[in-house]
Amino acid sequence: MKKRIIISVLLLIIICAVGIMSYSPLRNKIEQIFFATKVYNLLNSEEYMNLHQVITKDSINSRTIMWQSLNDREDFILEYKQENEYEILQAKPQKSVLDIDNKKIYIYSVTLENLKADMVYDYRLGFENNRSDWYKLKTAKENNNKFKALIFPDSQSNDYTEWKSLAMNAWQNNQDSDFFINMGDLVDNGYDLVQWNGWFDGVEPMVNNIPVAPVQGNHETYTTDWQVSIPNVYLEMFKLPTNGNDKYQNQYYSFDYGDVHFTVINTQDDEMAEFEPDLLNEQLKWLENDLATTDKKWKVVLMHRDILNYGRDAKPLGDEISFSRHGEIYMPIFDKYDVDAVLTAHLHTYRRRALIRDFAQDEQGTLYILTGVAGNVRYPSLWHKNPLDEYVPPQPETNNYLVLEADENSLTFNCYLPDSTQIDTVTLTK
Repeated sequence: MKKRIIISVLLLIIICAVGIMSYSPLRNKIEQIFFATKVYNLLNSEEYMNLHQVITKDSINSRTIMWQSLNDREDFILEYKQENEYEILQAKPQKSVLDIDNKKIYIYSVTLENLKADMVYDYRLGFENNRSDWYKLKTAKENNNKFKALIFPDSQSNDYTEWKSLAMNAWQNNQDSDFFINMGDLVDNGYDLVQWNGWFDGVEPMVNNIPVAPVQGNHETYTTDWQVSIPNVYLEMFKLPTNGNDKYQNQYYSFDYGDVHFTVINTQDDEMAEFEPDLLNEQLKWLENDLATTDKKWKVVLMHRDILNYGRDAKPLGDEISFSRHGEIYMPIFDKYDVDAVLTAHLHTYRRRALIRDFAQDEQGTLYILTGVAGNVRYPSLWHKNPLDEYVPPQPETNNYLVLEADENSLTFNCYLPDSTQIDTVTLTK
């Protein structure tokens, strides 16, 4: 009797197991639980390095993830899943090769699409029986205009220790930031891979968890023998939103976050004149279309070179208001399309200007902020005050960073010293 009962129970268990495993969703869940708890070998630093997230045109449903390796692999994968869920999805990266000074770096990128809004995901890299640690990414909220972004001026350095200290202090005090911006001259020499490693080291783990929106600066165009060239390293390091022109992909772009449209301009047309003589004209056509077609409430432009000329002891301007070539080119377009704020860099000093329209102070004009310096290359007390400057930090100034806070009816820009002492704030409302 007992034997029959045992056999019947075993048969029932087998029938249930077959039924469960024939039901695809439940079978997948069981397989994923097993897969998620499987023990892998941990990837080492030679297998992947400089892992970073990059901004996409719309952060509600997509995110780009990139990394580098000293090894050429065809079997890299990126795995991702919703936080606290077991189902793991896989994506195959695109690969490119960067050959600089006879040293090859392999660059991998994946753009994840169809993600859920306002969702935290876990992701990791791997191949064969090897996996990295898990990292996190968070998509933007839908129909929500409140967000925070960190803004770093020129980070170029001869030693990236101070850059790392500034970036990490900013991140520790603003871990609710949704992304960060670097305003150009990320490195002192755009073809020096050691410097790029220093830059990436300075923004980890921030850049593993939130995306970067980079701006190209003139120092990205310098080769290791200090000649000007197409900024190939920068162009490979960051797979940016498309601009409709394959020839100038990653040179300029735009993206949306909340109800803000960000337009990122390439101001290196002087350096690129020999290599890309049509860059400026093509970018201007794109810029007008980009600003004309956005339906976002706010428009913010990011550009490396500034719109004003500044006097210095060797070449004083006195009370003269002098606009740079880029100011003369771009400011009428900003006026035409009612751009709310323009952030610039390059001069390694922080200045907040009066609102400007038609090359003069105007309460209905655009806010222009020269964002300062985040690295250790400084020009203490070099630039004289311009009549349009409304705030100038005490001189000689140190490095700094900014925080942008957006909500339904306002944009607030706060400027901080490395120890997070606030030195300036300005709010736009509409």
